[in-house]
Amino acid sequence: MASQPKTKGLQELFHDTLKDIYFAEKKILATLPKMAKAAQSSDLKAAFEKHHSQTQEHVSRLEEVFAVIDKKPVGKTCAAIMGITEEGAEIMDEYKGSPALDAGLLAAAQAVEHYEISRYGTLRTWATELGLTEAANLLQMTLSEEEETDAALTELAESAVNIAAEAA
Repeated sequence: MASQPKTKGLQELFHDTLKDIYFAEKKILATLPKMAKAAQSSDLKAAFEKHHSQTQEHVSRLEEVFAVIDKKPVGKTCAAIMGITEEGAEIMDEYKGSPALDAGLLAAAQAVEHYEISRYGTLRTWATELGLTEAANLLQMTLSEEEETDAALTELAESAVNIAAEAA
């Protein structure tokens, strides 16, 4: 009699999702310098540069989470982040030199942030449910930073970038 395949549980789902966000963070690391270079506003350029160094910390924290669950840090292609970064690249092409470029870059950056906030919130909750307190704490630190970045981008959009795009 053939044995039934083992049913995947929350632990496997946590590990798969961790691989997904690890891939996403690495992709974001590669994309942020391009966005900073394309940005016309010095404030937006600075925000992208700051988030780049933060993202390096996020990758390191994820590597610590992999260590907590005794797994090798490896990414799994994340279709969502590929699509979001592709949209950002299209905006850079289609709006180059336009007053609306920075507004589009900001919107793309916030789509990334919202994806990350969703993933980190979920992973933190699952880590807690799995009794992985250290992992949950590391994930919460990154979640808080992603929320702060999102709030800073919203502030930048509302205070300057959208107004400049609208005035053109």
